[in-house]
Amino acid sequence: MATTTATPDLTVQTADGRVRGMVAHGVRTWRGIPYAAPPTGDLRLRLPRPPEPWEGTLEATAFGPVPPQEPNLPSMGAGRKTPMDEDCLTINVTAPLDNAPPRPVLVYFYGGAFTFGAASSPAYDGRKLVEQGDVIYVCMNYRLGALGFMDFRRYSTPERPFDVNVGLADQVAALRWVQRNIAGFGGDPENVTVFGESAGGMSITALMCVPSAEGLLHRAFVQSSAPATAYGPGLPEKWAGSLMDLLGVSEAEAPAALQTLPAQRLVEAVGKLAGKVTPQSEPGARAVAPVVDGEFLPLHPVDAFRTGRAHRIPLVIGTMFREGALFDRVQDILPTTAERIDTMFARTAPELKDRVLAAYPGYPSKRAAVDVGGDVVFWLPSVQVAEAHSAHAPTWAYRFDYAPRMANLLGMGATHAMDIPAVFGNYDDGVGRFLTLAGGRRTAVAVGNRFRASLLRFARTGRPGLWPGYSTGTRTTKIFDSTDRVMHDPHRTRREAWNGYRGYR
Repeated sequence: MATTTATPDLTVQTADGRVRGMVAHGVRTWRGIPYAAPPTGDLRLRLPRPPEPWEGTLEATAFGPVPPQEPNLPSMGAGRKTPMDEDCLTINVTAPLDNAPPRPVLVYFYGGAFTFGAASSPAYDGRKLVEQGDVIYVCMNYRLGALGFMDFRRYSTPERPFDVNVGLADQVAALRWVQRNIAGFGGDPENVTVFGESAGGMSITALMCVPSAEGLLHRAFVQSSAPATAYGPGLPEKWAGSLMDLLGVSEAEAPAALQTLPAQRLVEAVGKLAGKVTPQSEPGARAVAPVVDGEFLPLHPVDAFRTGRAHRIPLVIGTMFREGALFDRVQDILPTTAERIDTMFARTAPELKDRVLAAYPGYPSKRAAVDVGGDVVFWLPSVQVAEAHSAHAPTWAYRFDYAPRMANLLGMGATHAMDIPAVFGNYDDGVGRFLTLAGGRRTAVAVGNRFRASLLRFARTGRPGLWPGYSTGTRTTKIFDSTDRVMHDPHRTRREAWNGYRGYR
């Protein structure tokens, strides 16, 4: 008897119109679906609006343009030939071939210091997550840089108001799109797990404190977040003024300039501000970041977690063993020199400086200074979030210690972003392939399989594995390495030395 193969259902009716996807590499995929109106013209620097419904069927087979940013590498979001446009608010969905009962939904937020990145990056191909976890994978573009994460409200006029946190609001709009539409793609809108790395992780810890995001995310898996990277109101206003100075725009000219300047001019100015000005004037802070505005983001995220006002959903949160090492080599924006560290403490907590630095043997050696910078931006606030959230909701902590041989040869070890190939299972090209050029691919793949399995198990069951939850009594932490293990209160001496540090507020 001849066998027949069902034709995959590629046409889906969304709330805004029909979309037709395609089969690629053994999965169904839909690309470039608008989830909000183009944030252009009068909608530049305004909160996202719903998209205009369309008639007919939208061919959802090509990624939408990436948000305006400095062209870098395609694997980081945008190469020199990557289409780029302010009209970038699109979402992509990947699903198994068959229409099974509703599947768990995984929504990814990309990183890039809120200045670069895109959902179309091959580094964020969710195919292996879909195949191995039997899940629906979603990734969207959101506004970046000055167009998404700076505060220009001081320049608002009755005729031309400016909103704040519009990049975060894009993410909320995308999560609302998921709630309205994901069932049509085979997903369960009542089981949405958000995950993200770096600025993506920061987005999640911020969204967990955004009232309008309540009910839109049910579990959170956070990689290398910097939860303290949110400021207001003084610093964001100061940085907006600095950006205008870099652009040569006066206070009176600012409203018109913000509406009409080419996006690339803003991108270039943000590059100077975030890459050169802020690391010297406020080391450890980021001029391009969520803003504590009292409404959309009412409280600083760390304070919201501490007071139990964050959304009480299960949380997995962790960092890399040496977060700061990458930035010392590639993106020099952290307080990883003695001069910057001195300035940081002078601006934030001079009374803690000696106690903290004594916890880093060899300081001011370069290695110790790099670890101070990585810890204060990533590890310390992640620990603060874990200990606070664990009093209100199930919480698990991890640390990713495995470093491929190439990372060790480069003197970086297990540093920032090296868990991305692990969570996506991509060691065949891009960064993943480079990291295994010197050998060790089999071990890297095995560690990645275990790390990815924890995410998928968490999405399906609400638990990442067999290791105990985090509490201030035990501070149990899963260590992902060549051989995984569980530790209690790793880096206890450092943690106690930093006690009471609040950073920039």
